[in-house]
Amino acid sequence: MSWLLGHNVALILTIPAVTALVLTLLPGYRLSAKLNVAGSLLTFLAALSLFAGHPPADPFVLVDDLNIVFIVLNTFVGFTTSLFSMSYIGHELETGRLTPTYLRFYHAMYQVMMFGMNLALLVNNIGLMWAAIELATLATVLMVGIYRTHEALEAAWKYFILASVGIAFALFGTILVYMAALPVVGEGLKAMTWTVLLSKASEFEPSLLSVAFIFLLLGYGTKAGLVPVHAWLPDAHAEGPTPISAVLSGLLLNVALYAILRFKMLMARNHAAISPGPLMIALGLVSLLFAAFMLYRRRDIKRLFAYSSIEHMGIIVFAFGMGGPLANFAGLLQMTMHSLTKSAIFFVVGHIAQAKGSQKIADIQGLTQSHPLLGWSLVVGVLAIAGMPPLGIFMSEFLLVTTTFVRAPLLAVLLVLGLTVAFGALLLRLQSVAFGMPQGKVAPVRVSVLPIFAHLGLVAIAGVYLSPMLVHWFQHVSIMLG
Repeated sequence: MSWLLGHNVALILTIPAVTALVLTLLPGYRLSAKLNVAGSLLTFLAALSLFAGHPPADPFVLVDDLNIVFIVLNTFVGFTTSLFSMSYIGHELETGRLTPTYLRFYHAMYQVMMFGMNLALLVNNIGLMWAAIELATLATVLMVGIYRTHEALEAAWKYFILASVGIAFALFGTILVYMAALPVVGEGLKAMTWTVLLSKASEFEPSLLSVAFIFLLLGYGTKAGLVPVHAWLPDAHAEGPTPISAVLSGLLLNVALYAILRFKMLMARNHAAISPGPLMIALGLVSLLFAAFMLYRRRDIKRLFAYSSIEHMGIIVFAFGMGGPLANFAGLLQMTMHSLTKSAIFFVVGHIAQAKGSQKIADIQGLTQSHPLLGWSLVVGVLAIAGMPPLGIFMSEFLLVTTTFVRAPLLAVLLVLGLTVAFGALLLRLQSVAFGMPQGKVAPVRVSVLPIFAHLGLVAIAGVYLSPMLVHWFQHVSIMLG
């Protein structure tokens, strides 16, 4: 049984790597798009097999209840985004925004990105995890600039520069953790292996470990879009292809969060080191409040939802910073619901921008009249991301607010303030975009219905019913996180 599960773990990594290699050789758009979908589907099916159990940890691969949450979510959204990408990228080819050569490059980089994220989530080595996250980041940088316009290249360059700062901080923090482990476990792979580090963390030098976590939080916080190291995110969303916006918000931010949580678990084993909770609470609240107020100033619809992603990453980091079974449970649920909801919103927004020929909010009005399917899908998505009941995010935010009121009332006031301000901004924009008088041109567009309905359907179901198995699983992970 363990051999079979280990084989499935290998497939999660091998399938996207092989698919990327094959896609570099395929000249045709339609065949490459279908292969991209097929590779993503097979990877998702291999990830689902981990529910049956996971192989024992070895020096290279670690599978536990924590990263199964991330792996299954990562591969599912990767698959649905590849479905959306078929029609979206096909439209870009028909309108001349992309060439067949760029399309082949796009699909190959998509699988490279999926490989990098899956590797980061599965590897039992802090150094290789860092390298895998950087591989995924570089792949997304290349895709952000794929339109080759001045704005797209500027956004990609800005993303690359700021990501490089994060790379440096995260690498330095990783080296410091290795140095803290050297006197205890010795040189070599053991000093970089998660399972070994967790078992020996209480013996590490606390001051060195404390400095390491600060650099790691800033480094991986850059990739997670936390304020003040967030500036790359709105530009990358606005100028890159919309499927990449969906992947950035729904997946890559989560992978950076996963790295932070792993190091938080390491810090929790050493009681003499700095407590990670207050640092995460502070960054989370600052991100939430800053993004909530910035939502009012957005004039580009993709930038609007980019700042919404910063807001929600702030909420999630705040939840995990609070810690405890209920706050951790709320953080896991919020992360899952945000990934599903925000990617669905970007699916809708991508089609809207193609139909209207613009991403400017002023050019997108009265969608429920001009494009009823897209308009009402956007309404449901925005209500979900704003935290309206009975949708899934309401449940996670309600749990977080209640536990925060019990434990830290002042922090709860700031949390509710940020949620309320963001709620008002999103509904204000939704009112004109969905229900105003129709504005702008109307171009024919093939809507990817299945990914949109699948994501919003799961979010709606989660708002009224969570299966006992899922609840038990999240509860166990919450205890793991401390």
